[in-house]
Parts: sequence; C-alpha cells; structure tokens
Amino acid sequence: MANLHQSNPALKRGDHQKLKSRPWAATLIIFGGIAALIFGLGLSVSFGAADIKFAIVWEAIFRFNPDIPDHHVIWELRLPRIIGGAMVGASFAVAGAIMQGMTRNPLADSGLLGLNAGAGFALAICFAFFPGLPFMYIIMFCFLGAGIAAGLVYGIGALAKGGLTPMRLVLAGAALSALLSALSEGISLLFRVGQDIAFWYAGGLAGTKWLQLKIMLPWITAAIAGAIALSRSVTLLSLGEDIARGLGQRTKLIKLACAIIVLILAGSAVSVVGAVGFVGLIIPHLTRKLVGVDYRWIIPCSAVLGSLLVVFADLAARMVNPPEETPVGALIALIGVPFFLYLARKERREL
Repeated sequence: MANLHQSNPALKRGDHQKLKSRPWAATLIIFGGIAALIFGLGLSVSFGAADIKFAIVWEAIFRFNPDIPDHHVIWELRLPRIIGGAMVGASFAVAGAIMQGMTRNPLADSGLLGLNAGAGFALAICFAFFPGLPFMYIIMFCFLGAGIAAGLVYGIGALAKGGLTPMRLVLAGAALSALLSALSEGISLLFRVGQDIAFWYAGGLAGTKWLQLKIMLPWITAAIAGAIALSRSVTLLSLGEDIARGLGQRTKLIKLACAIIVLILAGSAVSVVGAVGFVGLIIPHLTRKLVGVDYRWIIPCSAVLGSLLVVFADLAARMVNPPEETPVGALIALIGVPFFLYLARKERREL
C-alpha cells in the first residue's frame, strides 16, 4: 500500500513525515495476531469451570454429538462467548481508533466520552419499561442511547469558555457518564431490575448467545468495512481539518459517516458485553506506535489487537479465582486506568 503523500503532492514536507507508516509491521500484526487469536480461542474454549481436553473440543466443533454433555457446553456456552469477545474487542478498538483520528483527541474512547454509559442507560430503560424486548430492538435502543450521549458530551464541552479541547471533552464525558450511571442504577432499584443491569455494568461475556451474535454480525461487519473504506479520509482528518479540506475531502460528510460507524460499533458491543472501557483507548495508541499513523493500517490492526485483548482478558478473568469469574471489565481497567492517567498527564504538559 502506497503512502498517502505519494498520491498527494499538495501535502507539506512536515505532513509527509507525519504520514510515515510501517506496512511490514502491520502485515506481521495482522497475520501473527490472527494466528494468536486462533490459539487464544482454542485455549478459551478448553478452559473454564470444567476443563475440557482439546481433542473433545475438536470433536465437538467438527463432529457434534448431542448426546455428549461436553459438546453442549462447548457449542451453547463457550463458543458464542469467545466469538462474541473477539467481535466486541474489534468493535471497541476500531471505534476508538476512528474517534481519535477524527477528533485528533488522544483521549477519545467510547467509554470515556459517555457512549457506553448512554447505551447502558438505554438498556436500563429497556429492562424497566419493555421487559422481554427482542435483542434486535435492544441493540437499536443502545444505538440511540449512545448517540444522545455523544451529542450531549460534545454540546457540553463546546459550551465551555475557550471552546472544545481534548481535556474538556473527557471531563464532559466523565460527568455525563456519572449522571447516566446514577440514573440507570436508580431505575434498576425502582423497577427491581438490578440483577439484569448488574451484569452489563460489571462487564462480562457470560451468557452470550448465538442469537445475539447472529444479530450483531451484520452490523459490526458493515461498520468495520465502512471504517476501512473511510480510513484514508480519517488519516487526512488526523492531520487537521484544513489540510483534509484542501485535499478535496468533504469533511462534514466524512465526520457524519464516522460518527454513525462509531455509534454502531459501540452500541452493538455494549448491548452484549456491557461497560467494558479502555479497549478503544489502549489499542489505537499501541497500534500507532507499531505501524505509524496511516489509518489504512491502524484500523485493521486495531481490530485484530482489540479482539486479542478481550479474548485473553476473558480467559484470565475465568482463571483468576475459579470457579468464580472476575468481571473482564475490571481486569482491562487495571491496565486502562494507569494508561489513561499517563496520557492525561502527557496531554496537559503539551497544552
């Protein structure tokens, strides 16, 4: 894949340096990451409250026998859980990468900017007022909740004196997330649906069903494909809106398309796994360090690395205190919180 500056002579020399990428590293990450992901899926299916030999896992996948209980455990419980984890990890990571490139905000993440809390609030409303609602409609509510939260965060941040800055955006997101979380918990207590909501707020993959994956797959596949299609434009936006506009990009239309993709990815992921934050913060930063700042590489590599992070975090969550499970969101937060504090401190020094 050619570098962007080769086809855009209008870019300045400094921008050429910013667009440097490492395709060889990206190729290694994609193929090596997929191999590691397959290995992780095999491990995750084998380990759990009941350890199952890999030979039985292989037999269950390729020669399913309904009379063998272990085969049912693999097909009905573990496979949808692990595949769901890979899909959710890719969704959060790609959403974070697009948000950081589009807004030029290194602290952008669907959790930090209130999207996860907005989707969670929509879930609380579903459980309280529409019990038994089909999963397809739950996803739609999550999209709507995430969209409203995003609009409020940007509106609140823009009202501050001095305009919208990365730090103000994060502060507005944190404040709105706290408000929506409190409202969700109030609804859960008032309508006695706390047990249903607690699962999503803890962040976990237990209980993921094939039906959920079947509904999620087209949305997530289309959104990631759209993100890859827009990746060149996101790279130019990451250099600055003036540069992107000067190179013929319709920046408002691109930002709208990117926002829709982020809402689809974040809403789909939250509807299944709940409030798992920091995946979209950590993975894009790590990917940029490895492959450079060309989003044509960042987005697919983020999808692979995000899947790896969630799959192995879920495996670790089941092994920390067996047979009990530690919420996967808590394990990822152990990495994410120090990482966020480091980035926030770095961002403050640069202001």
